[in-house]
Amino acid sequence: MRFVPLAVAAALALTACTAGKEAGPSLGAQPRPSGSASPALPAAALELWHGFSTDAEVKAFEDAIAGFNKKFPQITVKAVKGVQDDQITHAIRGGNAPDVAASFTTDNVAQWCRSGSFQDLAPVIKQDGIDLSVLPAVARSYSGFDGKQCTLPLLADAYGLYYNKKLMKGEAPPKTLSELTALAKKLTVRDADGTIKVAGFIPSVQYYENSPSHLAPMVGAKWYNDDGTSAIGSDPAWKRLLTWQKELVDWYGYANMEKFRKSLGDEWSAKHPFYQGKVAMVLDGEWRNAMIANEAKDLDYGTAPLPVADDRPDLYGSGFTAGTVIGVPKGAKHPQQAWELVKYLTTDTSSLVTLSNALRNVPTTKASMDSPDLAKDANFTTFLEIFAHPKTVTIPPSVNSVFNQEAMSTFMTKWEKGSVPDLDAGLKGVDKQINDKLKLSGG
Repeated sequence: MRFVPLAVAAALALTACTAGKEAGPSLGAQPRPSGSASPALPAAALELWHGFSTDAEVKAFEDAIAGFNKKFPQITVKAVKGVQDDQITHAIRGGNAPDVAASFTTDNVAQWCRSGSFQDLAPVIKQDGIDLSVLPAVARSYSGFDGKQCTLPLLADAYGLYYNKKLMKGEAPPKTLSELTALAKKLTVRDADGTIKVAGFIPSVQYYENSPSHLAPMVGAKWYNDDGTSAIGSDPAWKRLLTWQKELVDWYGYANMEKFRKSLGDEWSAKHPFYQGKVAMVLDGEWRNAMIANEAKDLDYGTAPLPVADDRPDLYGSGFTAGTVIGVPKGAKHPQQAWELVKYLTTDTSSLVTLSNALRNVPTTKASMDSPDLAKDANFTTFLEIFAHPKTVTIPPSVNSVFNQEAMSTFMTKWEKGSVPDLDAGLKGVDKQINDKLKLSGG
């Protein structure tokens, strides 16, 4: 799964998502063959937009579509690569929507569902007798909003702990935050002047995948109350997380940690510090396994679930998940045929296995995760189990998802630097930012 910069997502969040003129019929507006008769659908040429861009990614998508073409030879599919969410939204508003669109991020699902930019799939899901319980509840939650299932999950990301076995020297991966702290200190190597040479674990929210959303499940922190308002200032789990984080930052010394962090290689290159033995343990997604296989074949490493709060052992084995979603935009010229493509890509076991084996993301249905054709070793299996864990969470859908995450990330950056004198007051300040934005959005 490709990382979507918040700046790109923010551009969409600041753009009105009201769909423009209709360019085609809606799902359910035309007579549909039912059940096994669906191959009798009229011929059509579909256009599918997706964000995949590398040769391997594009080929994987085309291989999955080839299976659809065998089932529906009268339907052709033109796949357009490298498309971002803002392009999808602008096309919908301008009446030039593709028939099918896929997004790397779940941050915009709530806005798309609420505005009608993507069509509600619930009626055709029911008509075709699709049982969505084949998907983990968390995947169902991040692909819909406010009673509308306007997208379906295609592939998923799950986040866990990677550890360098050589640096660990036989130590077991930590299961609790106190164990993580102790091991991070034990594995850290410094020069005589305090300069960090090897970090056991970097706790900074500015480090690669250490976003608030990925860290929060370690303590069971809630983003929202039942009414959609921010729970950050009232849920004690956030304070517990930030207190743990700041204590480890202070042990390193903020200036020392920042000097070390800024000296490290790019996250998406062969100079990743985990490959080079500069960081012993890192929080990362399942895709890192494939990158290690391509860029650091000799690295001896293991994977495990993220450590959890000492008083929440029930959380161990769970984590954070989100992923690629796909749906039928408003104005699709061939919505019935488009639905068949969405249904195939998201529920057909062979299609999901084909995509997972090529892209090394987590397939989303139980059947695809259990398939004997799915390529998996112990390190990848860790992430399948995290995704399927009943306590794995995502960020609940919100029309201001990007803004809310940025507000918390900005606050945590100030906090770890030592620029927040009162943690309780600071967290309540984040609440106010989020709740004020919610009011402006008509929440």
